[in-house]
Amino acid sequence: MSDPRPNDPRTTLARPDLADLDLQGLVSAERYAAPSLRQVVTPTAALRKAADPMAEQWDQLLFGELFRVLEVKDGFAWGQAARDGYVGFVAEENLAAPGAPATHQVAVPRTYAFAEPDIKASPVGLYSLNALTAIEAVEGRFAKGEGTGWFVAAHLSPVGVAQGDPVAVAQGFLGAPYQWGGRESLGLDCSGLVQQALAACGKAVPRDTDMQLAFFPPINEADRRRGDLVFWKGHVAILLDADTILHANAHHMAVAIEPLAEAITRIEAAGSGAPTGWRRP
Repeated sequence: MSDPRPNDPRTTLARPDLADLDLQGLVSAERYAAPSLRQVVTPTAALRKAADPMAEQWDQLLFGELFRVLEVKDGFAWGQAARDGYVGFVAEENLAAPGAPATHQVAVPRTYAFAEPDIKASPVGLYSLNALTAIEAVEGRFAKGEGTGWFVAAHLSPVGVAQGDPVAVAQGFLGAPYQWGGRESLGLDCSGLVQQALAACGKAVPRDTDMQLAFFPPINEADRRRGDLVFWKGHVAILLDADTILHANAHHMAVAIEPLAEAITRIEAAGSGAPTGWRRP
């Protein structure tokens, strides 16, 4: 979803000293270079604001996802997430040269991979919905992922096979802790929940709430229904039905179900105003 237009610094791989070669003639930089592809080899990888392990997490990459690297320095790679085009810094230890193209993705909120094709074997990682893997062997009910362990095959789906109901997918995250910039099943934010639920259903969407508000077609509030989205300044929720929402939020510090009317009153009282838009993915 990389957009070569130099319009939004969040998704434009450019700094005053260095920019993506594809942006030459579009943005000003001291030099240009072609990005190299790397792949996430840990269950998750934080994409941060700065090359510092304590810097703010802007986004999160999942196992098997690709990262377009333009610079490696002081243990961090600066580049762009192939999934949603977000630009930032990822710890170099989370990345490696790409392996075989992904054949499968995790189709449940979270699942273990095991050191052996046996549920009694040691787990080698806990992987979240939409993590990608290339299956290199199958034994009984298990499938071996390249660079990791043996998954229960029923927890995977072939790449390109989408789930049908993003609301049902999102409900699988109910109770997950709120994590700013998160996309993993153990913690995610409001727009991350929307992005993950729709990705599992084969729909690639932008990362942040303002991007999503601009991306989806508007609807009238009176026409709202299950699966629609309601936006506030800096926040988004999924409608379970016309009067109930599901959202990752900092009030509950979790993915929670809440009556829409109560959320509107509470959010407005907190100073964030009334809903800014209603959208249908």
